[in-house]
Amino acid sequence: MGNGTSIGRVRGLGSSQHGAHHWLLQRFTAAGNLLLGLYIVFAFLMLPNFSYPVIAAWVSSPVQAIALGLFVISTFWHARLGLQVVVEDYIHEAGSKFAVMLVLNLACFAGAAAGLFFLIALVVQGTSGEIAAAASQDAVQQLMQGMQQGGGF
Repeated sequence: MGNGTSIGRVRGLGSSQHGAHHWLLQRFTAAGNLLLGLYIVFAFLMLPNFSYPVIAAWVSSPVQAIALGLFVISTFWHARLGLQVVVEDYIHEAGSKFAVMLVLNLACFAGAAAGLFFLIALVVQGTSGEIAAAASQDAVQQLMQGMQQGGGF
C-alpha cells in the first residue's frame, strides 16, 4: 500500500522520495533570498551616500559581510535548484542530462566562489583602514557642505 500502482512497483517507477525535499529546499532558499534581500536593500538605503569608500566600509562590517555572504550562497543554491528542475523536465537523454547538470553545477559553484572571493577582498580591503578613513573623511566633507548650504545643523 502506498507504493504506487502494482505495475509501477514492478518497473521500479515508484516515488524516489526526493521531490518533497527538493521542493522544500527551493522554498527555503527563496524565503532566505527574500529576507536577506530586503535586509540588504534597507540597510543599503540607510547609508549617507553611495560613494565607493562608504559602500566598501559598509560591506566590511561583520554583520553586512555575513548577510552578503549568505545572500550569495543562497542565491546560487536557489538558482541551481531551479535550473535543475528545468534540465530534468526538458532534457531526456541521459548523457546530455549528465553533461548539462555538470556544467550547471560547475557554473553555480564558480559563481558563488567568485562572489564570496570578491566579498572577502572588499572586507579585507575595508578593514585595512584606508577605506574607513576615506569614508569618514567623505562624511565630514558632506557634513561641512550641508552646514555651508543650510547655515548650521
